Amino acid sequence: MDTDSPQFAHHAASNRVWYWPALTPTLSPKERETKVALNKRQKLRGGVLRWLCFALLFAFRAERVTAESDDEFLERLERAAFDYFWKEANPTNGLIRDRSKPDSKCSIAAVGFGLSAINIGVERGWISRPTGRVRVLTTLRTFAEGQQGEQPDGVIGHRGWSYHFLELNSGHRAWKCELSSIDTALLLAGVVDAREFYTGAEPDEVQIREFADQLVARVDWAWMTDGGDTFTMGWYPERGFLRSRWVGYNEAMLLYLLGLGASGGSTTNDSGTRASNSTSVQWEAWTRGYHWRTNYGYAYVEFAPLFGHQYSHCWVDFRGIADAFMRERGLTYFENSRRATLAQRAYCIANAGRFSNYGSLEWGITACDGPKGYAARGAPPSENDDGTLAPTAAGGSLPFAPEFCLPTLRHFEQRYGPKLWGPYGFRDAFNITENWWATDTLGIDQGPILLMIENHRTGNVWRRMMRSPIIQRGLNRAGFSLISAQPTTSRP
Repeated sequence: MDTDSPQFAHHAASNRVWYWPALTPTLSPKERETKVALNKRQKLRGGVLRWLCFALLFAFRAERVTAESDDEFLERLERAAFDYFWKEANPTNGLIRDRSKPDSKCSIAAVGFGLSAINIGVERGWISRPTGRVRVLTTLRTFAEGQQGEQPDGVIGHRGWSYHFLELNSGHRAWKCELSSIDTALLLAGVVDAREFYTGAEPDEVQIREFADQLVARVDWAWMTDGGDTFTMGWYPERGFLRSRWVGYNEAMLLYLLGLGASGGSTTNDSGTRASNSTSVQWEAWTRGYHWRTNYGYAYVEFAPLFGHQYSHCWVDFRGIADAFMRERGLTYFENSRRATLAQRAYCIANAGRFSNYGSLEWGITACDGPKGYAARGAPPSENDDGTLAPTAAGGSLPFAPEFCLPTLRHFEQRYGPKLWGPYGFRDAFNITENWWATDTLGIDQGPILLMIENHRTGNVWRRMMRSPIIQRGLNRAGFSLISAQPTTSRP
């Protein structure tokens, strides 16, 4: 008997193999034709039933989502974003993935957002305080005890600055990336927030504060200026400093405030030459790059991608205060971000003919994934605008324009459902014109959603950070002072 023949099946039991003929009845041509037709009808019926089940489930979910109050929706979205930072972290060292892929490297900016996320999670009861502080302490220890040095490999950073991307397990430099000034600033913002949150006498909380102070104090701020009045964007051990510098306006406002607040006012470099030993020189150099424009009836300091109007605001409360540049124009950076948000919404309404889904509820152009990869998209003016929208744009502007951002966020979920909504809330982006849907969630895009929802609901992140002596010194040295309340800009 040919035991390999497809006409026989085999079954092993008690170390013996049994064989029996496979039963294949012989059908007449008419019977075969009837059976094929019947199978087709059954498959069609099964497909229709599956489609109906999916439609009913989606309708039920949409009805439930629609019935939610705004606060219930924000709670659910905020919790989902928190889950990213909790579940996409390596619990042994606290490093957090750049994106929701198993092989993703760590983004130190995501770690900064993640430290603040843990504080929010504790306050909201999603995790216990002891659980949160263990994770925070683990994270800070990784950076405090990680090796620093000018060698290209096997280190976490140099001169107190950290590399942009790290290996998730070892914590060493990944991809031969740059020592990043802005990403270190985003990391340190989370560190400062953790220091202000864990104020207890428990040994772990004392250690958190000690590590936080150490991480801020060791940064060589003057070195990153490379002899100039502004910070360079980074440094490579293989070729030195990047030529590009952080000149306003963009997300680096936070970098300057931290540098001014933590440096003791001294920014003299190692060679003894003057980099910027006047506390106002560096800020003035930063603001010299501002572009004051009027777009769609809104006058503001322009920067096309919305994230540039959001990142610094995730931690610093700019309401009611202004520097010299803004005082001359009678507004705050908070109002400036509101105007940038409203101008972009107006841009999308005006460009509905170019991209069919653009409109009053479908807007949000910022740095994100897209059909052809990650890009710093923005408008106005139009920069890399290919029809890709990112929910983080509306989420990160929620405190500035809740009357427009919240309806857009709810609309995105109600209209697109599981195409756009995943385990961590919104996936990164989508493009209706290209029928493209992101598969990943990004830490640096979930962070603004989470922190700005919390600031909108309670202001707790802002409240903690504004208590920090580092932030207060930075604001004072940049020339910020109270400004009379200005009416907010509102247009349909």
